Formats: sequence, structure tokens, C-alpha cells
Amino acid sequence: MINKSIDTSASISDIIAERWSGVSFDPERNVSDEDLQSVLEAARWAPSCFGDQPWRYIVSNKATHAQGWQLIFDSLVEKNQAWCQHVPVLIAACHDTQFTMNDNPNKYGAYDTGAASVSLCLQARALGLMTHQMAGFSAELIREKFSIPPRFEPIAIIALGYQIAEDEIPEQFKERELAPRKRNALNDNFFLGAWKE
Repeated sequence: MINKSIDTSASISDIIAERWSGVSFDPERNVSDEDLQSVLEAARWAPSCFGDQPWRYIVSNKATHAQGWQLIFDSLVEKNQAWCQHVPVLIAACHDTQFTMNDNPNKYGAYDTGAASVSLCLQARALGLMTHQMAGFSAELIREKFSIPPRFEPIAIIALGYQIAEDEIPEQFKERELAPRKRNALNDNFFLGAWKE
């Protein structure tokens, strides 16, 4: 897997520093059931408001759940389909908009599901896998094709697999894959004691 160096203003864990969202997946390499269960287990142990665990994931391995994989793939925008055709596992992330304990609105469901998804992505990186989270998909199509109840909201698709070798990256993706990683300066997004301070 390509390791992209990043310029941090403080020391961070290697697993966080090495995680990035590539698009060049190896079409010949499947994700084992053991590794798939491991990344899902990592998501299961994410924090959530009241421990409600509002996340729901539809997991489709192309090798074993081809029909579900195709339904998720068909929901993607054309730009994402161009590279996702080689992804072995597609995961639709949904969140419960109500608390399980009392059916009251849960305004933290999306936040908590994001936390679970990051846990999934970090565990994937620890296993040598690559992930890419996407907003470019039709939530309506996912809802319809998988008969998702109204209280659950599809919010992202996660691609999971292995990156191909650097010398095998298709020409159309090389610039994107090999570009340096960038982030805003720390003080652009983080304030001490007051807004914009």
C-alpha cells in the first residue's frame, strides 16, 4: 500500500497518519471473512449517545453477496462508479434517527455513525486494507432497493479492499492517488476558549 507522508504539527499515531482514501483497488484480491468481521467489530465498539448504537451497515462482499453489491454500486454517482467497479466490498452506512430506548428523535445518530465508520476505517488500515467513504450516492435508491424503514437514514457508502501496486495504478487515477495529502492549518479549525481564537 502506498504510504503518503503527512506534515503534522504534533505527533499522532501511525494508524491515523497512514489512513487515506484511495481509489485504485485491486480487483483480484478479496477481503477475507475474518478481516471483514474484524473491521465490523471495530465499528461495533464505537462510542454513541446513551450507548444507543444507531448505526446500521449493509455489508456486501462482491464474491459472496453479488446482488447486494450490485445494488449498492448502482446507487453510486457515475464518477464513483468509475473506480468502484474494482472494489470487493461495498458498505452502506445508515443511522437511526430515533433513540431505541424511547423512540424520541436522536439528533446524534449521524455523528455516532460517523464515529463507528472511522473506527471501521482505522481497523481496516491496521489490517493493510484501504477504505474510501463516499457521499456521492442516491440515498433514495438505497432505501428503496433494501427496503430500509423510514426512521433509518442512509448517509454514506464505504468502499473496502486492497490497493493495487503503485506501478499498476490506472493512468486516469495516478494524479489523484499520488498527490500529497493536505489539511487546513490547526488553528483554522480548532479554537481555544473562544470562536476564532
